[in-house]
Amino acid sequence: MASGFSLFLQKLFIATSLQSQRMIKKHYQPIRCGKYTLDFSRPLIMGILNVTPDSFSDGGQFFDVEKAVVHAKQMAADGADIIDIGGESSRPGSDPVSEEEELRRVLPVVERLLEEVGVSLSIDSYKPRVVEECLKRGVHIVNDIEGLRNDGMIDVVARYNVPVIIMHMLGKPKTMQQGIVYSDVVVDIKIFFEKQVTKAKEKGVNYIILDPGIGFGKSVEHNLELLHRLDEFLDMGCPLLVGTSRKSFIGLLTGAQSSDRLAGSIASSLMALERGASILRVHDVSEMKQALTIWSAVGGMR
Repeated sequence: MASGFSLFLQKLFIATSLQSQRMIKKHYQPIRCGKYTLDFSRPLIMGILNVTPDSFSDGGQFFDVEKAVVHAKQMAADGADIIDIGGESSRPGSDPVSEEEELRRVLPVVERLLEEVGVSLSIDSYKPRVVEECLKRGVHIVNDIEGLRNDGMIDVVARYNVPVIIMHMLGKPKTMQQGIVYSDVVVDIKIFFEKQVTKAKEKGVNYIILDPGIGFGKSVEHNLELLHRLDEFLDMGCPLLVGTSRKSFIGLLTGAQSSDRLAGSIASSLMALERGASILRVHDVSEMKQALTIWSAVGGMR
């Protein structure tokens, strides 16, 4: 590891050690999602369901409809509050798929889960047509990795009056890890959020969740900085979602392959909760639920 990066880690560790270890609590009003409610009085778990052949960690495992449904049911049984369904890989360097192909992948799964799984469903897509077709069928939440940069997406979300997750991404998945430059990663993302939240509210979007986009156009240093300073996003007044699960920065720090990053995923997720996150987007629901049970029990004694 380069000496400059080692120095960065040392400074980050010292700063973290010196700061108060109190748990940051932010109270938000519950958000209605159809017949379900997102209750932020406790940490929420969003289970990842990639119905793709090429996602970075579990690509192909749940490409079959039946396997996807079985996995979603298991995540719900394990404690997921939301199932996030995605039909296009957003791993670094990935190519986009057509609307028709994305719909072919997600709609059969959406229709089954709406009937068979008793938790909120989210559609992970930046395409307005894909999102609208899912909302027509009853999906409860929109997860937009492009952060409502498409005005058509804002119109769809406003029309259906559903919660939306505005995520920050630098560019597109194909090129987002090339030429990464920020003046200050937290400040720059806050400026983006302020612009997108204002635009969304002006068009009648009422329920907004923010995701700083760990791993989406960020270096290892940027990801660590975002986790360390996550509480700086709290003054925006929106619940925060954080997804560190199996991300490449964990592998770059530890040498672990994507299938062996559970410990790093849990550690970084709990750090995010300590700094104000309300929702964790994860692959390993059962393990995260167990970690949250202990974390909450200890936190309740403070």
